[in-house]
Amino acid sequence: MAREPHVFAIVLAGGEGKRLAPLTQDRAKPAVPFGGSYRLIDFALSNLVNADYRRIVVLTQYKSHSLDRHITVTWRLSPLLGSYVTPVPAQMRRGPHWFSGSADAIYQNLNLVNDERPDHVIVFGADHIYRMDPRQMIEQHVESGAAVTVAALRAPISQADQFGVIETAADGQTITEFKEKPTDAKGLPGSPDEIFASMGNYVFSTDALIDAVTADAEAASSSHDMGGNIIPMLVRDGAAQVYDFSKNEVPGATDRDRGYWRDVGTLDAFHEAHMDLISVDPVFNLYNFDWPIYTWLEPLPPAKFVFDDANRRGHALDSMVGAGVVVSGGEIRRSVIASSVHVHSYASVEESVVFPGAEIGRGAVVKRAIVDKNVRIAPGAQVGVDLDRDRERFTVSNGGIVVIGKGAVVEP
Repeated sequence: MAREPHVFAIVLAGGEGKRLAPLTQDRAKPAVPFGGSYRLIDFALSNLVNADYRRIVVLTQYKSHSLDRHITVTWRLSPLLGSYVTPVPAQMRRGPHWFSGSADAIYQNLNLVNDERPDHVIVFGADHIYRMDPRQMIEQHVESGAAVTVAALRAPISQADQFGVIETAADGQTITEFKEKPTDAKGLPGSPDEIFASMGNYVFSTDALIDAVTADAEAASSSHDMGGNIIPMLVRDGAAQVYDFSKNEVPGATDRDRGYWRDVGTLDAFHEAHMDLISVDPVFNLYNFDWPIYTWLEPLPPAKFVFDDANRRGHALDSMVGAGVVVSGGEIRRSVIASSVHVHSYASVEESVVFPGAEIGRGAVVKRAIVDKNVRIAPGAQVGVDLDRDRERFTVSNGGIVVIGKGAVVEP
């Protein structure tokens, strides 16, 4: 039998996430809570671990304490067979400067690659919502002999100016151009109304990765970015191929959520991705136990719903509610409620995302909002009802989502 290739995984988790402020005011973007129970990074790590790729380093940089703690507590794999998930902070190994881009982050940590001596290196982002079996991408990469394989979504050509766009040769696999948000994109061979949009997930042959980031480090004019510099370099050499994400088969996937991938880099996208979770037939199904998303959960009691009077009934509809939640005569509709939230009598929460430990006071109203950890909304207060007033107090997204920062107190 042929030897299984030795695969090493690098997860890039150093982004600031400025467009998600104030959710990233005290935490790195990959550490932002998602889906009531998870952190954003749990999706990338779960995909790798489910595929039995269990030698993983997570490169961190900005506000990394909560992210480092989450990885250390949650992702403790057994070392008996060499498995590990290790956070690696910026260490200034190449001089007195932080990472100046995603390619520089890998260049400054080439010692990790040299120590592991893999055949291939997976480089994944840390802050997208999706399921993927990376083994299928590795198989194509090995068979093709490419220096790099880039995972890509099929998207309408009308949306080309929103993505890094991959153009291919007639074979539909060899990359001929890699353009950032073009206005003149070409359609795919055989599908002229679609383009390949880069997902920011890559598989490299090890020598090709080392050579590329080393050459890039010596280029003074480079921005040292994987998508902006490294991939175009290898495209020019004719050594880059695309992996069509629509062909990826994940165990337990439904017809509705097959091929789902979301960049939650803006507040509106973050909110919309949560709304994708809660329909009867969800656009993204967290209840796929054949390809689970792993995390660490506090030892909390089950959620509790109390009072059953005509106008004071504790209930939740079309919603997800975490452990330790108490809904005491309040109403929750089309919302995602994380652990240890208390919704008091006559309160109403609608189309909202509520992080752990928040308290919604008696008679309060919360509509189309994102409520960060340990926020206290006082009795009778209103959020998302008068957006003009909300803009004076809080962050309000372009789509009208009100965002309340960690630990805030909202008065009537």
